[in-house]
Amino acid sequence: MSSGQNSGGLMSSAGLVRYFDSEDRNAPTVDPKTVVAFGVLFGVLIQVLNAVA
Repeated sequence: MSSGQNSGGLMSSAGLVRYFDSEDRNAPTVDPKTVVAFGVLFGVLIQVLNAVA
């Protein structure tokens, strides 16, 4: 087993870590509770529309 194969895997993983780190700085942050609440409200809206139709 050569050291080139091992370092290749580590380097690709490090590239992904750098990509996601830079992505997080620019991304807007949304509270997870807000996402869950929006999903629940959307589901209730669909159920109400199905009951009316």
